[in-house]
Amino acid sequence: MPLHLKTAPTKTFADTAQQDVAERVRGIIGDIRENGDVAVRRYAEQFDDWSRDSYRLSDEEITEIIGTLDAQVITDIEFVQSQVRRFAQAQRDSLVDIEVETLPGVFLGQKHVPVQAAGAYIPGGKYPLTASAHMTIITAKVAGVPRVVACTPPIRGEIPAATVAAMKMAGADEIYILGGVQAVAAMAVGTDSIEPVNMIAGPGNAYVAEAKRQLFGEVGIDLFAGPTEILIVADEHADPFFTAVDLLSQAEHGPDSPAVLVTTSQALAEEVMDWIEKILPGMPTRDYAGPAWRDWGQVIVADDLDEAYRIADDFAFEHVQIFTQNPREALTKMHDYGALFLGENTCVSYGDKVIGTNHVLPTLGAARYTGGLWVGKYLRTVTYQEVQNTESSAELGAVCGRAARVELFEGHARSGDARAWRHAGTEFAWIEESHACLLYTSDAADEED
Repeated sequence: MPLHLKTAPTKTFADTAQQDVAERVRGIIGDIRENGDVAVRRYAEQFDDWSRDSYRLSDEEITEIIGTLDAQVITDIEFVQSQVRRFAQAQRDSLVDIEVETLPGVFLGQKHVPVQAAGAYIPGGKYPLTASAHMTIITAKVAGVPRVVACTPPIRGEIPAATVAAMKMAGADEIYILGGVQAVAAMAVGTDSIEPVNMIAGPGNAYVAEAKRQLFGEVGIDLFAGPTEILIVADEHADPFFTAVDLLSQAEHGPDSPAVLVTTSQALAEEVMDWIEKILPGMPTRDYAGPAWRDWGQVIVADDLDEAYRIADDFAFEHVQIFTQNPREALTKMHDYGALFLGENTCVSYGDKVIGTNHVLPTLGAARYTGGLWVGKYLRTVTYQEVQNTESSAELGAVCGRAARVELFEGHARSGDARAWRHAGTEFAWIEESHACLLYTSDAADEED
């Protein structure tokens, strides 16, 4: 029976359904749909106090902006992007087109075709999130998307130079300094200055998430994103200091970001809680991390690791770190998570910033049915069929006729009948009647002439 040393509510997808947010977003999208660039400009000025002749950066501006950055920043972006690109390419290489011959002369195929235009939303707000540019743009380009539109908001009235550099170096074809609902809506529905895209990817605040929810169907999306989540499964061998630091590393994302420890050691649990109380006051981001830990943090002591894994699966969190003697055991013991981080030599922050796997991951229990953003999200798996053999076409036609009539689809049945008649000489009353009718009509026309 698990022992709860610290309890808190657990967020669910239903918690995102905020009526006031939904209504406001619906109004903004409708306005942009009707008034295009005029509405986009109005909301950029209203929400971000931001106005330019053109929200799209020119090539000259981009070069100038990148030139303001320290050389080490550029070097680090290059390193991280090489990691992301390498893993994304391995993912793409694992997706092969196939073609099989299921009957003589019957060929069935499958192809992975990229969407033709994708929108990448890179959030800004309080912090420049350069890593989101790597995750959304590089992955799209490796998938083969020919046109990637990228939007990011100004930060305190300034263009975020490092984010722009990351967007350009990742391969963005168009870069706009636009944020929030107005950016997502402009990319989705299009304006006079922005051609619409086919899908939108990238995290954001509650308004951005709601905009993606409302536009889903008109465009594709990567997933519905909620507050960042972290859960650590630890045994008695775990380092309490590392555990505390890593829990707080994700709590700083926002005041509603859950951080949960599930451990088999009560002594470790108490040490971790003590370390958190020591570390928190000195964190520059304690205004976010403090409320997140206070209101959403949980500490649970499990009887054994099997129970700990079951508890972790019940949470189905975005990020799960495994601090045990045999961390790879979790690969077979667990199944509901966005991403696993195995052992104390890695951490969620590596996944967020540098290691190469994608950090756009499912939250709010969505890990029970989906993974995170990856190359495959930008691809449409489509099929094709070809029948070159007339005998096989006749065989399929006969079965199609019978199967369709079981479902009372006479038109479908006749498509099959026609091929069985043509290729195998099978007789069908409706075909004989149709030809007789056609012959009679033709003869009557000849007599009139």
